[in-house]
Amino acid sequence: MPYKDLREFIATLESAGELVRIKAEVNPELEITEITDRVCKAGGPALLFENPRGSLFPVLINAFGSEKRMALSLGVKDTREIGEQIVSLLKHTPPVNFADKLKSLPTILELSKIIPKTVSKGVCKEVILKGDDINLLKFPVLKCWPEDSGRFITFPCVFTKNPETGIRNCGMYRMQVYDAKTTGMHWHTHHQGADHYRSSERAGNEKIEAAVSLGGDPVITFAATAPVPDNVDEMLFAGFIRRKAVEMVKCETVDLEVPADSEIVIEGYVNAGELRREGPFGDHTGYYSLADDYPVFHITCITHRKDAVYPATVVGRPPMEDTYMGIATGHIFLPLLRLQMPEIVNMNLPMEGVFHNMLFVSIDKKYPMHARKVMNYVWGAGQMMFTKMIVVVDKDVDVFNTSDVLFRIGNNVDWERDIMISRGPVDALDHASPMPHWGGKIGIDATKKLPEEGHTRPWPSDITMQEDIKKMVTARWKEYGIKL
Repeated sequence: MPYKDLREFIATLESAGELVRIKAEVNPELEITEITDRVCKAGGPALLFENPRGSLFPVLINAFGSEKRMALSLGVKDTREIGEQIVSLLKHTPPVNFADKLKSLPTILELSKIIPKTVSKGVCKEVILKGDDINLLKFPVLKCWPEDSGRFITFPCVFTKNPETGIRNCGMYRMQVYDAKTTGMHWHTHHQGADHYRSSERAGNEKIEAAVSLGGDPVITFAATAPVPDNVDEMLFAGFIRRKAVEMVKCETVDLEVPADSEIVIEGYVNAGELRREGPFGDHTGYYSLADDYPVFHITCITHRKDAVYPATVVGRPPMEDTYMGIATGHIFLPLLRLQMPEIVNMNLPMEGVFHNMLFVSIDKKYPMHARKVMNYVWGAGQMMFTKMIVVVDKDVDVFNTSDVLFRIGNNVDWERDIMISRGPVDALDHASPMPHWGGKIGIDATKKLPEEGHTRPWPSDITMQEDIKKMVTARWKEYGIKL
């Protein structure tokens, strides 16, 4: 069953022994981050800071910070299940006759249950603040790292609408708090929020409206980070995962809808052409992202539950909470990649690559230059265009074993023949590229080379023991008196 709201998820975490309540007063400026960073690095639990200094609202953090909690947040035993469910749906054959239509009814009925629906009221409106009552500073917004330029909202689900098509988008973009009524809006140039902003300017609009949801069913938070195709409603994706429609409620001051069970909702607008210095910000790369000019978000209304919980996350050098969100994303979208490229066996975005710097992918190699085909496909697939290094290995290599992948790189690669250098878009946080937003990339073919690829020497066989000998030794293990 899907979670009704964030507090149902908190109760589940607590009953599973995955949450610790901290009753002592803790400062949202730096102190919460220092504690959370240690807990994340140690693989510790979710934390609920019940008494943040200067605020009446508790802070929930590290709620997604393990593979177990990620599965709990999405209501599955293993996040891989979701990807298989999506592929099963996509493979469903459209009905061509009456009998087929009857057979397809369960799928059609199932789909009808996941489309977002509008409701007349929601608990997110128990308190409504407008005009002089608007005060973002009442919430325990974190200052995470010493050189951060201020406090940042780090877990916002930002809703906008394409002014040309009316299609909704929900993305996650950090928001620097400037004062009680304004924040930054960190719209990277490649993201849909930024595209809506540009479309609004092209249409001659003086402003674009936005609404920010904090809290609610954790599936919604995950959906805001997921690389769903452009112009696909993230709330539909969330409904698919939770097997139930996300209930949306109309905002008070902007023409947008937000999840009705949100903890906190911030409504407002961004003026065309109005920019303000934002950052630096300690980011998931392990470095401070540099200060730059970004749009300004003006708040027109804040609504919240009377006893709202403020959800937050801390990003920094991995492993952090977002590491496990990235792992789940890989699990869910791998089957979709396989639909287009069945030769892909597995893939891993190692945490050392902080999502966009490195990809290990294993393939069932069948012909010359097969690895290069895969590299080019990956660089053309949505947000995977940001990948700076792709390492392709054979199907028998465990891509989640970094030692095994490095072993193949060291032994299987001729550096003159087996690398491909390319240029293309890179993540906006990439500080190594000489120009913003684009730079060099490398593909490494660590597969066994074929004669047709210019390797005329015999390729040696892997050292391994025959299965019958392995079984014999295992059966006689106790006789040998060996303990490992």
